[in-house]
Amino acid sequence: MKFKDSLTKKSVKSLINLIISTMPKRYFTTQERSDEFMLTGDKKFRSVTGKNWTVGFGKKAYTPDDYNQKTYYIAGYDSDNPVKGILDDLYARAVYIDDNTGDGGVIFCALDCVGISRKDINDIRKLAVESGRLGKVKSINISSTHTHAGIDTQGLWGKKIYKSGKDKAFMDKLKESAAQAVITAFESRKDGKLYYGFAPVEDMQADVRTPVTYDKNLTKIRFSPDDKSGDIFIVNFASHAELLGTTSLVSADFPAYLIKEIEDSVPDADAVFFNGAVGGMISAKEIKKVYRDSIDCEAYMKDFGRQLGKAVLSIRNETELKPILNIRSKGVIIPGENTVLILARFLKVLNNDIGRTEKRSRACIYSEVGYMELGDKDVAVFLVPGELFPELYNGEFLTEKDSANHRRASYKTVLSEMTECKHKFVIGLCNDELGYILAENDFLLNETLPYINKATDDMDRDHYEETNSTGPETGRIILEETEKLIRSAYN
Repeated sequence: MKFKDSLTKKSVKSLINLIISTMPKRYFTTQERSDEFMLTGDKKFRSVTGKNWTVGFGKKAYTPDDYNQKTYYIAGYDSDNPVKGILDDLYARAVYIDDNTGDGGVIFCALDCVGISRKDINDIRKLAVESGRLGKVKSINISSTHTHAGIDTQGLWGKKIYKSGKDKAFMDKLKESAAQAVITAFESRKDGKLYYGFAPVEDMQADVRTPVTYDKNLTKIRFSPDDKSGDIFIVNFASHAELLGTTSLVSADFPAYLIKEIEDSVPDADAVFFNGAVGGMISAKEIKKVYRDSIDCEAYMKDFGRQLGKAVLSIRNETELKPILNIRSKGVIIPGENTVLILARFLKVLNNDIGRTEKRSRACIYSEVGYMELGDKDVAVFLVPGELFPELYNGEFLTEKDSANHRRASYKTVLSEMTECKHKFVIGLCNDELGYILAENDFLLNETLPYINKATDDMDRDHYEETNSTGPETGRIILEETEKLIRSAYN
């Protein structure tokens, strides 16, 4: 049986390698072309303090109004789940931040979707930059809130597994809306002060895969404009936005109601939500009841968002940030070990930028990582292109005894150890969606059909997340490339 399993595995891999080696060049790109619209940020990090902060906010809805005339697919749970109604709108929300040191500002934009490829993100960047309406901007970053009730933005949730579930007109509208939100954020900028604070929210989260570890803090960054107009809230919290379960209603899930609570409670306020390290698999406290459909999912989702909004507003112990902003991004090359995802790319179900290794028989994915610091070593932000398992951030790995491969994690360093900043967090699904990013010592594939069927280890634990990952090396590469990026910013 083991011989048959091994033969099947090798046959599938050999077939994919043959396809890769014989495909015409037009199916591939280069890292240089993939990086074209990535603004790399600061060459070197400096401690120069600007005169003041300048911040702006923009938003634009892109919910389709013709959902009852054409078919759109809900993305996140089951495939072939056509939209049947709208619970709340999908938005692109953007914030512009500048420390006025003369190096230019930074833009962060959050999209209410399950995930979006770097190729589509580069289209948004191109639209914004080529509009001619942005001033000096050194970095544009686009992330997903990871709602599981949005419309398919990746292609994986259509009617047939070999056909993309994305709608071109919808994707065009999303990109145009995101670019408009980015431009509005720049054009609405005001001078003022920036503060940060955080609150423990451990009792609102759950981790449904060992090791049980996650970022237990909700982080708030608040801009208070000098003209006394509405504050701008930037919120980071780690949880899958999947609380509606297998719904057919379009919704931004709990982030929409987190934002609503803030905007309803603070006059003229605006808010944007950025998800954290959600791999592993981080969700809401009662998520198993959602999976079993033994709870009123809509009521729970709305209340969960409101409670998070109240947690944001409860943070009183804020620290004012000096006007110092440093950011840097770099392109990275990820091995395309997941043969299913590579095949989906060739079938045009996915559209991630891919290339070939020097030997031509292996595919690779072009992605990026980033790192930002705010204030005088106050806040560090890691920009991660997927759903990072928290142990790759905090170092709380499974032991040799408890891991699927019965070996210790052997990473040189983890993200939290790469900075001396007082407070730090991850923005996940940022500038790409590579799926789950796992620790190698607990990465296990099905012997017969790897990346198709999930594996079960000798402790009877399921390994579903591996089927939605790019492969076991991704985590190591993300860590190594981020460390190189930070070192190069200071040396």
